[in-house]
Amino acid sequence: MNRNWHDGLNYFSKLTPLRVWNMVQLVSSYFVSKLFKKPIHWGMPTSIALEPTTSCNLRCPECPSGLRNFTRPTGMLANETYQSVIDELAPRLSYLIFYFQGEPYLNPNFLDQVKYARKKGIYTATSTNAHYLTDPVARETVASGLDRLIISIDGTTQETYEQYRVGGKLQKVIDGTKNVVQWKKKLKSRSPHIIFQYLVVKPNEHQLNEVKALADKLGVNEVAFKTAQIYDYENGSELIPTQEKYSRYQQLPDGKWAIKNKLVNHCWKMWHSCVITWDGKVVPCCFDKDAHYQLGATKEQPFKEVWRSEAYRSFRQKLIRSRSEIEMCRNCSEGTKVWA
Repeated sequence: MNRNWHDGLNYFSKLTPLRVWNMVQLVSSYFVSKLFKKPIHWGMPTSIALEPTTSCNLRCPECPSGLRNFTRPTGMLANETYQSVIDELAPRLSYLIFYFQGEPYLNPNFLDQVKYARKKGIYTATSTNAHYLTDPVARETVASGLDRLIISIDGTTQETYEQYRVGGKLQKVIDGTKNVVQWKKKLKSRSPHIIFQYLVVKPNEHQLNEVKALADKLGVNEVAFKTAQIYDYENGSELIPTQEKYSRYQQLPDGKWAIKNKLVNHCWKMWHSCVITWDGKVVPCCFDKDAHYQLGATKEQPFKEVWRSEAYRSFRQKLIRSRSEIEMCRNCSEGTKVWA
């Protein structure tokens, strides 16, 4: 597989002295906070996730967007909302992922927003089901300067793929991938760095080697195996894989299931990153899919005021004191990818 260090060099090339200093501040304050068990915080986010849309063309289980069961509104990230956030955060921001819920390519402004971030020197990434990567869209994707393209591919046959990607067509994923690879060659571009992301569930765990072979064949740069979050896992699920390495959960002697990872009272994400929804709500991380823990709104105040607010400080303090008190943290498992 064409594993290379160009993607890493590309990211490091975007690190200005201010961005590096910001990282030093974040790491320092995080460890000081752990030491003193107080929410001490210096710096601004070095990484954020922005949500292009909550709309999606597929109906994947365990996904609020796919199940159409959001309690928050569905909509598209407007340029005005987007640009105000980027303009404020760009000096210290090094990594921007255009994804939270939904399919980014359904937002007609998505690639223009990528171009805007590129002009600011920010490393950009997105995650897609690849159903909209037609030849012209693939060309525009490469030309936009997108740095990383994560393509969800959860099976190497249609029968397996559609068991999780309900309503999806594997051939569209393959064709879209081919289009991007071809345009990278035509435009002599090393980006975007293409990653096949494989969500390992019981119905597809027998095709792990096949997806690596497919990635090699298509010219994909990397494969990442991702463990699946199951909402109602206590009584087990048909989605939990049998291969322990790829499961977030373990069966207990009484037959019930529990998360394998120990729930520690700290979280690096609360210091260095956050998620901003399509309508400007600031939430702690990607586990807050319905924005139940909204900490502020960029439409109402500058992001820096949200980041330094009493609401954010209290949330970090609660996490340090007892992470189990926060409902969404109870089903959290860090280190969710296994690189092939």
